[in-house]
Amino acid sequence: MHPGAHVLHYASSCFEGFKAYRGPDGQVNVFRMDRHIERLRQSARALALPVPGTEQLDQMIRALIDRTRRSVPDAPGALYLRPLLFGTMAAIGGAATPPTEALLIVIASPVWDYFEGGAKPLRIFVDDQHQRTAPHLGEVKAGANYAAAIGQTVIARQQHGADQVLFCPQGQVQETGAANFVLLRDRHLLTRSLDSTFLHGVTRDSLLTIARDEGYRVEERNFDVAEMLAWVSTGEAALAGTAAVLAGVGTLIHGEEEHRVGDGAVGPITQNLRSQLVDIQQGRVEDRFGWLTPV
Repeated sequence: MHPGAHVLHYASSCFEGFKAYRGPDGQVNVFRMDRHIERLRQSARALALPVPGTEQLDQMIRALIDRTRRSVPDAPGALYLRPLLFGTMAAIGGAATPPTEALLIVIASPVWDYFEGGAKPLRIFVDDQHQRTAPHLGEVKAGANYAAAIGQTVIARQQHGADQVLFCPQGQVQETGAANFVLLRDRHLLTRSLDSTFLHGVTRDSLLTIARDEGYRVEERNFDVAEMLAWVSTGEAALAGTAAVLAGVGTLIHGEEEHRVGDGAVGPITQNLRSQLVDIQQGRVEDRFGWLTPV
């Protein structure tokens, strides 16, 4: 690659992350492939990158799975898939010029159970000073967005033993560096309403769909740190993302004060919703929402 490639100077890069699962019958299914393909195309448009075609991405993903089919683990493992798009046009002086050339690749890697050895409640540092990314690009799965969160996460890990940072600019709860955030209690789910400032997670959408189907009261709205801390005194908190699906939070650290979430363990509502989604992904129950694509 040319050292003047656009991506190396102006961060013209976006990606996706999702999984293929081997079902009990041996069939390999990709979870919500269509949604991830469309989100990559949306990210490309937002970053002014050449937009790959839906059919092109579909064919690339299927071809890669076909070549690596024997590497798809049995449950609870999966084949992690990552389409990656980045600008390759050599343009050192192109800060205001979108790349006209880009490289699209798809990589795959077998992954295992995120909670092998048991679920561990997370320690989350609440940062009410910083924003994870530029407000108009928060919904883009851009590499630069993740880079922007690394520094604050390292500081929180060193100073507070935190696993992740929950960004709450101006005191408004948003998301962590790599996952969406939800509050749970008594068949009630609360999460930030969708806007351009944070990633529109596919796992988040899937969990909200299941919760509604199960009769939960699902609220999508803005809420602040004070409401969140009051909620977790008796309720649950969790992070939603591709890797862990739904990971329980045991402690929220705000300033120098630690707030225990419920009894400090991964809560039963979190475990139940996670199990329901994982059962669909791994083909153990009916795919009643049409989320699995056989390949």
